[in-house]
Amino acid sequence: MAPTRASLKREMAEAENVVEKKKAKEENGNGEKATEKREEENKVVEKKLETKDGRQFNLKISSWNVAGVRAWVKKDGVKWVKGESPDIFTLQETKCSEKDIPQELKDLKEYHMSWNVAKSTKGFSGVGLFSKVKPLEVKFGIGVEEHDQEGRTITAEYDKFYLVSTYVPNAQRGLKRLEYRLKWNSDFLAYIKSLDEKKPVVLCGDMNVSHHEIDLANPKGNKKNAGFSQEERDGMTELLQSGFTDTYRDLYPDLTGQYTFWTYMGNCRAKNVGWRLDYFILSNKWKDNVCDNIIETSAMGSDHCPITLLLAV
Repeated sequence: MAPTRASLKREMAEAENVVEKKKAKEENGNGEKATEKREEENKVVEKKLETKDGRQFNLKISSWNVAGVRAWVKKDGVKWVKGESPDIFTLQETKCSEKDIPQELKDLKEYHMSWNVAKSTKGFSGVGLFSKVKPLEVKFGIGVEEHDQEGRTITAEYDKFYLVSTYVPNAQRGLKRLEYRLKWNSDFLAYIKSLDEKKPVVLCGDMNVSHHEIDLANPKGNKKNAGFSQEERDGMTELLQSGFTDTYRDLYPDLTGQYTFWTYMGNCRAKNVGWRLDYFILSNKWKDNVCDNIIETSAMGSDHCPITLLLAV
């Protein structure tokens, strides 16, 4: 059975009721704790344009789960891309065949476009990559047919690095697809490690997991749910222990309320009841090249927001 976002959203909606009750309880007292938490979550973080050793960024990469590229285009997603003008941008969950790519994306003539779609199910999954510099080579999938038929990964090779954009499988409601997800994790990790032996890897996309409790609004209510099961979290830990860095948490280890996904139900985005599911995972070989990782919460057009990585390479 193909994974659906609806399964994850239902679990989130149940959990969000717990969060709201907790907030109300805090505010019925003196309100100080709740106020302090909101102030931290609303804190504006100034963009870092240089590395720690003072090198100016010269590579800007953005990643966005668009939850259907045709709907995203109608919600001015392309306008955001034009305004930000990243050197490379990647899209996940495009749900669109190559012949149906919106004209607005085709009109971005400054970008070389690559498109991977699901072979198994029409209008499902899918990833896209747009690059101002033509990649040396573009590869679709990870070399395992069981995974590649779902159109989840694009790899672009450049002179100095590999860029991998991926849409990781959802474990689904009741963790019905957890076994498959764990096999994906194992095969995908082997693929990423093989690339990293040749050149540093920049991995981005919807990883469909919140790694730590700080990465979602209601960790206690979701420990057995898709996106926060111990098995999925352990998979992220194993990836990071294999020579890679979660760039956002490396820069901002203690910053709370930083999410990239909010279900449309219950006005959750306005309440900031969300999950951090989207990541830039970087080869440790390039860790010192990071200037900033920005969660673009003001960008609308999907139930996810885009994320941006600034590198000095």
